Amino acid sequence: MPESRPAPEPTKTEAGTDARPDTPARPDDTHPVDQMLPPLKLFSAGLQHVAAMYAGVVAPPLVVGIGVGLSTADIAFLMSASLFTSGIATLLQTLGFWKVGARLPFVNGVSFAGVAPMLAIAKAEGPEDALPVIYGAVIVAGVFGFLLAPFFCKLIRFFPPVVTGTVITLIGVSLLPVAFNWAQGGNAQAPDHGSLTHIGLATATLLITVVLRRVLTGFLKQISILLGLVAGTLLSLPLGVADFSAVGDADIIGLPTPFHFGAPQFAAAAIISMCIVMLVSMTESTADVLALGEIVERPADERTLAAALRADGLGTALSPLFNGFAASAFAQNVGLVAITRVRSRFVVAAAGGILLLLGLCPLLASVVALIPQPVLGGVGIALFGTVAASGIQTLAGAALERGDNVLIVAISLGAGIIPIAAPDFYHAFPEGARIVLDSGISTGCVVAVLLNLAFNHLGPKTGPAPETLPAPAAHH
Repeated sequence: MPESRPAPEPTKTEAGTDARPDTPARPDDTHPVDQMLPPLKLFSAGLQHVAAMYAGVVAPPLVVGIGVGLSTADIAFLMSASLFTSGIATLLQTLGFWKVGARLPFVNGVSFAGVAPMLAIAKAEGPEDALPVIYGAVIVAGVFGFLLAPFFCKLIRFFPPVVTGTVITLIGVSLLPVAFNWAQGGNAQAPDHGSLTHIGLATATLLITVVLRRVLTGFLKQISILLGLVAGTLLSLPLGVADFSAVGDADIIGLPTPFHFGAPQFAAAAIISMCIVMLVSMTESTADVLALGEIVERPADERTLAAALRADGLGTALSPLFNGFAASAFAQNVGLVAITRVRSRFVVAAAGGILLLLGLCPLLASVVALIPQPVLGGVGIALFGTVAASGIQTLAGAALERGDNVLIVAISLGAGIIPIAAPDFYHAFPEGARIVLDSGISTGCVVAVLLNLAFNHLGPKTGPAPETLPAPAAHH
C-alpha cells in the first residue's frame, strides 16, 4: 500500500474518505483504515504488530503467576491464555459488532495496570483462592467498564489538542523506560542485566532498523520493524542471548480450558480495586484512541470512543472465562502504526487472529518468544519515541501562544513524569491512590483535563479559546 495518495488537496467527505472536489466517490477512495491488503502483506504486517506487543502481553501473567506460586506449566498455560484473550479483545476492537469496537487499527492486550492490585489480592486471599477471586473481580470490572463507556466517552469535549498532545507525549515518554529495561535484558535481578552484550545488541538492532527504513521502499519499508526484529534475533544467536529452551518444552496444542483455576469468586475489596484499575485503563485507552485517530487521519468522535471503551469492557469481562486478565490498549502498537503508516484495521485484525493461534498453539507462541528482550528494546526505543513525537506534533497545533496553554502543558508533563523520574515518590500514599498516581499517563491526563477546565472552560477566560479537535468523520 503506498504511504499516501498523490491526489491534490483531498477533502474529507462525510463518509470519512478522501475524495477530490467535484469527483464522485470510487471504490479506490476507501479510507486507508478500511482497506484490505493482499494476504501476504496482511499476514506479515499483522505479525509485526504481534512481535511488537508480545513481551507486553506475556509479562503480566508471568509476574502474577510467579506471585501466586504457580508451577512452570501453569504459568505457561496462563501466558497462552493471555495471548488467546488478547486476540479476542483485538478482534472486538478492529472488526467490532453493534456498538462495540473502535474499528481502528487498535491492539488490545493484557493491562499491566492491574498487576500490582492483583498481587495484593493474591497476598490477601492466599494461593488457593487468589486466581478465582482475581477473575471474579476482573469480570465485574469489565461489566462496569462496558456500562460506563457511553458516559465516560462524553469527556471527549475536554480533550482539545492541548490535552491530547500532552497525554500522547506522556504515553511515549512513560513507555521509554520499558524499552530501556528490555535493552538491558529485561530482568533486573539477572547478573548480566545491563551488560555490554545486551545494550550492544539493542543498539545494533535499532541501527539495523533505521538503515532498513532508510534504504528500503514500498511494503518492505513498511515492515522494517519486523525485519529489524528478525535481523536482531539472528545477530543474537552467536552471542548466546536467544533462549531455545521454551521451544523444546512447548506443546503443539494447548486449549484454554474455561475456568482452569476454578470458578470465579466475588470479594468486595478485590472488585473495588479492579474497578479502579478499569477507570485507569479507560483513561489511558481514551488517550490512545484519540492519538490513533489523529495518526490514521480519522479523528475519534464520541461514538468511536464509546465503542472502543465498550470493547475494552467486554474483552475484560470475557477474558477470565479463558483464564485471561483485564484488556486495554497497547500504546506501542500505536507507535508502530505511526512509523509504518500501515493504517488498515484488517492488518491488526490479522494480528488478533495470530494471537488466537499462538494461544491455541504453545509451540508457535514459544517461537515468537525467541526474540530476545534486548532486540525488543532496540526497536522499542523507536516505537515509543515515535508516540512521544506524535504528541509533540499535536502540541505544535495546540495554540500554545494563547492564554495559559503553555502552563497547562508544563504542569501536566511535570506531574506525569514524576512516576518515571522518581518511582518511589508516592510510596507513603494509600495503595488505592497509588494505582492512579504511579501511572504517569493517568496522572498527567487528569491534571491536563483539570487545568484545561480551570483555564479554558470555567470562570473568566485568560485568553482566546483553545483550538478544539477537528470535526470527526462518521465511519460506523
